[in-house]
Amino acid sequence: MYVTPRPDLHDDPLYALRLAAIGTLAYAAIPLLDPALPPIIAALPVGLIAAQRKAFNLMKAVAGPIAMIVMAYAMTWLVELLRPMPLVYTGAMWLAYFAGFRMILQSGAQAGMLIVVMVVLMSVMGMNGSATVETMRDGFVQASLVALVIGPMVYLLFPARTVEQHVDDPTPATGNVTLGAAIRATVLLVFSFWLYAVMQPSDMMMAIIAAMVLVFPTRHAVFFEAFQRIRATFYGSAVALVTLWLFTLSPHLPILLGLIFLGGLWCGSRMLHGTQPSMVYQYAFSVALALIAGALSTQDPGYAVFTRIVLTLIGALAAAMAVALLDALARWNAAEEVSP
Repeated sequence: MYVTPRPDLHDDPLYALRLAAIGTLAYAAIPLLDPALPPIIAALPVGLIAAQRKAFNLMKAVAGPIAMIVMAYAMTWLVELLRPMPLVYTGAMWLAYFAGFRMILQSGAQAGMLIVVMVVLMSVMGMNGSATVETMRDGFVQASLVALVIGPMVYLLFPARTVEQHVDDPTPATGNVTLGAAIRATVLLVFSFWLYAVMQPSDMMMAIIAAMVLVFPTRHAVFFEAFQRIRATFYGSAVALVTLWLFTLSPHLPILLGLIFLGGLWCGSRMLHGTQPSMVYQYAFSVALALIAGALSTQDPGYAVFTRIVLTLIGALAAAMAVALLDALARWNAAEEVSP
């Protein structure tokens, strides 16, 4: 699957400031909206906005949140329609996963990720009942609207130097992509029931970060990305723990927003200059925001952070190992597996 490249310091010297501003403004919206699921409001705008490179692309800034809102309502309707029929519901989940993964493998583009992410979240939450899936839908709608508002704002405050817009260059997978998609859909279906058993709705953003390792076409890439997610989880957890500890010394919202800005500034600067792939640090900032928002909504932030880390690591490694084993047995992309 296409991976967004590292931001270029020459083209976009203010990228780190913009990333920090995205997270800070998204978190500042939480007291105003009083959402049922604060981690979604905090973390989702980073994923929708920060993946842009070079000059501001209005089409992407609008299309992403709008597509998220449409998918949220469509999936809520489908879940509520099929949930009374468990076998049909499970089959529909698998078909939706399959369609998303096949789109990703066949084209190499990221559009199928929206399908996979939304189906995972809404279908798993739908197992808890209509009220839960509607709460998740409302959270996604709120977060998407926040992204629509702050996207142009942060580019106005911290514009890119270049006027050239970035063009994605996806590379399709080779081999039997239908079989590859079927393997990933099956693993993710099992993973979904595990999420239903152990994860709370507020933890689902962390689960998605773990589940995204499945979109890559080779077992080597799957393991590589799994370890990148694990590394991002540790980095984000460190940022969250430092932020939460300092916040306890002066528990005021402006202080918290300032600490989040500094955490985003560190992640953004590492995206420009860090030794790890740049997306590790972007994921880390999303993890930190989700952990901070989730921890402050509980009475024991330390325990909340620990459980989120453990569940994320278990999910990422288990999914990666299952896909790697099935890919090795099926050899649907043998040509890519032996390439350097």
